[in-house]
Amino acid sequence: MIKLSNVASGLNGTIKIPGDKSISHRSVMFGAMAKGKTTVENFLLGEDCLSTIDCFTKLGVTIEKNGSNITVYGNGLEGLTEPTDILDVGNSGTTARLIIGILSGLPFHSVLIGDESIAKRPMKRVTGPLKEMGARIQGNQDGNFTPISIQGGHLRAIDFVSPVASAQVKSAILLAGIQGIGTTTVKEPYKSRDHTERMLRAFGVRVEEDEFTVSVQGGQELKANLHIIVPGDISSAAFYLVAGAIVPNSKITLERVGLNPTRTGILDVLKKMGATMSFSNVEEEAPEPFADITIETSTLNGTEVSGDIIPRLIDEIPIIALMATQAEGTTVIKDAEELKVKETNRIDTVVNELRKMGADIEATDDGMVIKGKSMLTGTNLNSYGDHRIGMMGAIASLIANGETSLENAEAINVSYPNFFEHMEELKKGKE
Repeated sequence: MIKLSNVASGLNGTIKIPGDKSISHRSVMFGAMAKGKTTVENFLLGEDCLSTIDCFTKLGVTIEKNGSNITVYGNGLEGLTEPTDILDVGNSGTTARLIIGILSGLPFHSVLIGDESIAKRPMKRVTGPLKEMGARIQGNQDGNFTPISIQGGHLRAIDFVSPVASAQVKSAILLAGIQGIGTTTVKEPYKSRDHTERMLRAFGVRVEEDEFTVSVQGGQELKANLHIIVPGDISSAAFYLVAGAIVPNSKITLERVGLNPTRTGILDVLKKMGATMSFSNVEEEAPEPFADITIETSTLNGTEVSGDIIPRLIDEIPIIALMATQAEGTTVIKDAEELKVKETNRIDTVVNELRKMGADIEATDDGMVIKGKSMLTGTNLNSYGDHRIGMMGAIASLIANGETSLENAEAINVSYPNFFEHMEELKKGKE
């Protein structure tokens, strides 16, 4: 448990957000699948991404770490070898679902486990279509939960219509599809984040896209000898973007934040609610665009967050809910059922933790309704092992009256190991 207090003089300064978690995962995975050397700059050294490195090391891949720079020596898919140990994905749903897709096409046996949270997260949305492709997968409740056993090889293409817009589901099927026979197609109700498609192209794979549909031809090789620059993770940046908007007397610049259009829903919501925000040093030519973002204390208004924007900000909803408590009027978040199958049921945990602080917030079947503006009071909060709930609670403490205690704060290390260090820097106004 850690003790937190509000900040009297605002948050000021410049920080560099840790590397994007989704891109960091994929840089190691795709580098391991490719032939040649892949170097990665600004890799996220959070626990989730380190779990990915551990799994691929067990699959026979040589991976060197030098601070936040990573080098992956890939020998192609055929260079991946049967692990002599169980593959432990820790708390990482991305590692779990994407690696199942990769392993489904490989001619050996592997077993995958994770922590208590992963053991409760549904995998059938991935294992179901992979079984249709010919993968032999077993696990608790017919392959819906870990531990999961995979005997891969001899996959055939499918046309899959996904009931949810999920980059993890899409990616797992595409990564199996490039190992199968024929053309594999995934159609989604909305476009989910497209890091996999962008990075596959960077590794020389042909990817066809048409609005909500993505296709890959089987039998393609990934070719490396790449240098990948990982931009700052916008999902991590979201917490300090909101802090800059809601903490009085604040002005924060976040350096080199990723601006992938499938991830920038949080920026759209900030603008819609009236945040004062500007962009500089914009880089649009790279496979993943990025820029410096400056935000300052703003007068915010309630809004509705729903529909096709939800996949573009699903991980940011906890901090959006906190921001809504400081906006004038009512904010409605809906179409976000996916929150129920994250590290926690984030609808319930967000509502319960913010209500403890005095927020006027109610849960609905697919989201929540928040009435502002609320005066928050420090209390005993719990992350419940969910990094995004932990960060939401820590940012809330900055505007709450009195002291706030946060249990299980170490969960934040999953995606933002220097989160509290940055908080202290901004409290001191460090440039």
